[in-house]
Amino acid sequence: MSSLHEDLLGQKKSLLEFENITVRLLDYLPNVLSEFKLKSGYKIHSSLIAGTTKYLRPLNQRLFIYSPEDFKNKCIEFKEIIEKLKTKHDNWSDWEKELIDSVIYTIQQSIGAGFDLLANPNSARKHVGNRFEELIKCIFTEIGIANKKTVLQIPYKTDEGEKTYKCENDLILSPFEKVKSTGKHLDEKEIVVSVKTTSKDRMGKMFIDKILLERFVGHDQKVIGIFLNDVQRKENNNISYTLVSGLFMVYTDFLTKLEGIYYLDPPPNAFKEPFSRHMKPFSELVTKDIWHLLSS
Repeated sequence: MSSLHEDLLGQKKSLLEFENITVRLLDYLPNVLSEFKLKSGYKIHSSLIAGTTKYLRPLNQRLFIYSPEDFKNKCIEFKEIIEKLKTKHDNWSDWEKELIDSVIYTIQQSIGAGFDLLANPNSARKHVGNRFEELIKCIFTEIGIANKKTVLQIPYKTDEGEKTYKCENDLILSPFEKVKSTGKHLDEKEIVVSVKTTSKDRMGKMFIDKILLERFVGHDQKVIGIFLNDVQRKENNNISYTLVSGLFMVYTDFLTKLEGIYYLDPPPNAFKEPFSRHMKPFSELVTKDIWHLLSS
């Protein structure tokens, strides 16, 4: 068996692979965590090994599943929900939605916690983001929605001749059996998805990309964002929220409107007006909104 660090670095291609690495991490964490501080519903864990203290990213105590056995049991229920999602597109209970968000949040945050403990923070950041993209892709694949990553090639002229701007789309979701969008064209019935662990320093790019994409392809294009959270550790015993909500509304009112922003762990402002009209938990996307977006 590969080491835990090697397992974290490896690309994941199925929900089973994500379940297995999460169980390994949940078994590992109690052995290395020393103590925690509780702040606004988040636990900030620390680990003291060989005289060096490392801090984990804040973990939402409502969403994060600490027990490996509890996680495995909830994964069984989660897989049953995944099967139902293929045919049932409305009328889900609150506990089912909470289970969806909790299981996916636990998978991603356990991976993040593993990198916090076992890797250099700068090199870990990209890997954490890659695992999140892979996780979201696996979920849509499991519920039967065709998807793929694309890079739209946008030509432009310079004094040195024609060059190409590469507009990378994290994921394209399609109502068809296969994604029709290509590197030169986006199908107007398909959805462009930005998948990021946080909106920090990235929210504005989504609005600009939507405008750019629509200008280039010559039609309206559905664009949504999927984020893990917008919270970070502040010093060693506090948290801060990174969503610049006012700027989000300025972009929405004066640039363009996105079709939705979805969080696994929404920041407090996401539940307040007017932000709640645009921001929802991820479970709302897979249980309801995605089916309406794909059929419109």
